[in-house]
Amino acid sequence: MKSVYELFRERGFIEQITDEPLIKELLGRESVTCYIGFDPTAASLHIGSLVPIMALAHMQRHGHRPIALVGGGTALIGDPSGKTEMRQILTRDQIDHNASCLRRQLSRYLDFGEGRAILLNNADWLTGLNYIEFLRDIGRHFSVNKMLAAESYRIRLEKGLNFIEFNYMLLQAYDFLLLFQQYGCIMQMGGNDQWGNMVAGIDLIRRVAGKPTVSMTFPLITTAQGNKMGKTEKGTIWLDANLTSPYEYYQYWINTEDADLERFLALFTFLPVEEIAAVKGLSDNRLNMAKAVLAFEATAITHGVEAAVAAWKASVQAFGSRPVEGDLFPSSTIPRSDEALDNAAIPSREKSRESLAAGVPAFELFHEVALCASRGEAKRLLSQGGGYVNDRQLVAFDERIGLADIDDRGEIHLRKGKKTHLIVLVR
Repeated sequence: MKSVYELFRERGFIEQITDEPLIKELLGRESVTCYIGFDPTAASLHIGSLVPIMALAHMQRHGHRPIALVGGGTALIGDPSGKTEMRQILTRDQIDHNASCLRRQLSRYLDFGEGRAILLNNADWLTGLNYIEFLRDIGRHFSVNKMLAAESYRIRLEKGLNFIEFNYMLLQAYDFLLLFQQYGCIMQMGGNDQWGNMVAGIDLIRRVAGKPTVSMTFPLITTAQGNKMGKTEKGTIWLDANLTSPYEYYQYWINTEDADLERFLALFTFLPVEEIAAVKGLSDNRLNMAKAVLAFEATAITHGVEAAVAAWKASVQAFGSRPVEGDLFPSSTIPRSDEALDNAAIPSREKSRESLAAGVPAFELFHEVALCASRGEAKRLLSQGGGYVNDRQLVAFDERIGLADIDDRGEIHLRKGKKTHLIVLVR
């Protein structure tokens, strides 16, 4: 069996490492404890957090013990890494609420039963620190000159770095030291913007405990077009189903650019790399099938197989996709038969029969059900041929939609452009 280090290399997880021979040796052992920190600056993580989440999941699958550390304490300060301006300071109540949400969310990716993974919040130890003791015992190990040389601080010096943010590196390094001392954690992983903080933690452990530890960073994932992962015209793609529905989540992945498909399959699914490599030779329909596999597998990991099946069915119904051929990705669990399809995962709005009796101008209906932000936008969309009712293109923005458009299931299927669908449930 390949080591998890070899897996990280071939799947594209590694950007920087502190000591490759030592990391190879450590990850070849029976069990290593590692950690990644997650900022509770919102009530949900987003797609940008998936690489570190998947890394922890791979570590666990290879017999190692991951620690998911929610930064309830460090969030009270705000991490300057990768930012040109100071982060918004949240209240303790906001952070505590967000931290509890992230705890539940991370439990979908990792098995925390019987000590196989550990979920911690650094507020449990950071908020009770005595400042004088902390400066004496921890602060004395840090060189201000070295800290200012770190990229995260150098960037901020141009616009101003306040003293609160300047302490962040000490606190993250202290997290690593405490996890090393109390849980035997010898490896920290995270985004590449955390490199300076990680190296500071390794140096602190060496000075205090005289022991070697290691760190690994992941690349900042952008699309082939250079766009940041998880950013769309509609906004951020969240991992919380209440903020981004499983259907919308599935649609994000199925619309992956051709050039990103192989890389995203390697990073965001557990499919064998031998199967993923076959993507290089695909084109047309088979390439689209591979995108459906990516969308299904990514949705199943985040929202569960049942939600992934519902999103797949809705997508097939909406876009007329062909079922995936069994020889394309044998390890995928995506449905391959022409089983009964439904619209359960497509967003819907209810309308009464009475409100449709006289017919509603199309531009008004598209605005009422929130397919368009305003009547003006709806008029422009429909005038340009971008509106559909039951797959029929609307020819005029004021064409009336009424009872005659209701199908046998009591629904009216509206579509904005090629990708945005909505079901009007007539009651």
